[in-house]
Amino acid sequence: MSLVTISSSAKPTIRTQNRLSWLVSRWPVYRELTKPRIVTMVLVATGVGFIAGSHMSTQPLIFFATMLGTACFAGSASVMNQVMEHRRDARMKRTANRPLPSGRIDPLEASLWGFFLLLMGSLLLVFGVNLMAFGCALATWFLYLVAYTPLKPISTINTVVGAIPGALPPVIGWAGATGEMGVEAWALFLILFLWQFPHFLAIAWLYRTDYRRGGYRMITLRDRTGMMTGMQSLGYATVLIPVSLLPFQIRMAGTVYMVAALVLSLFYWFRALEFARNRNDFTARRMLFASLWYLPLVYLFLILNPLPA
Repeated sequence: MSLVTISSSAKPTIRTQNRLSWLVSRWPVYRELTKPRIVTMVLVATGVGFIAGSHMSTQPLIFFATMLGTACFAGSASVMNQVMEHRRDARMKRTANRPLPSGRIDPLEASLWGFFLLLMGSLLLVFGVNLMAFGCALATWFLYLVAYTPLKPISTINTVVGAIPGALPPVIGWAGATGEMGVEAWALFLILFLWQFPHFLAIAWLYRTDYRRGGYRMITLRDRTGMMTGMQSLGYATVLIPVSLLPFQIRMAGTVYMVAALVLSLFYWFRALEFARNRNDFTARRMLFASLWYLPLVYLFLILNPLPA
């Protein structure tokens, strides 16, 4: 064999190695764009919805496809959100070091990554799960990017609108397991919907200066004293108390869940009351930490104490 032939046959291998090396070098940026912590929270809620819907029966392949497909949708939404907001992110200390505003990736490359994830998620849910789960995931993606994201610099109602796609992951999980959206799925939706408000209002208060710099219309922009922010947090936490008991009332979960949900909701309510009475960074942070404990514990007791179908 001639040297020319050897050299020609080696070129495709070199090109392949170069492409793989390039992908490996880009992976940390691609991963960061998907916001892994948010994707993890989405998957916890999706998994709870699936497990509750399947009544602990074994469906490993469908469960895996549901989780991976939902992860792709959530990652895609995060990527496209950052593409849409990268100029505003550059003005904020909290977000200035993200891949797009820091210049580690350009909007076109990020958009291609976001659409690739959307395509993969769609294929997984359509062919590996069912059309109902796909429809729920697509509605979540669409509401997040077409309704919530454009509203953020326009109106404070963005928090309410954003809470709708934010509460849909357990519905995706339930649909993945059952192929339908029963009353149980909507009970999980309402718990997550209401939980978000004290959580995000605490964040809005703690980063109110940053949000003002970025041009986002959060409630804290005009609420200099925090009175409105505190009252809204307390109001949503109050409504969450009876709503958190819905799984018990509709015979989806047992007495252990009911007691745990009541105790956790009252504790969350107390932190919201504390913030409403003394509106400062310390009480806002305590309310935020309470929210971070609340949801996984409620989900844990729901999974540990289900009632038979």
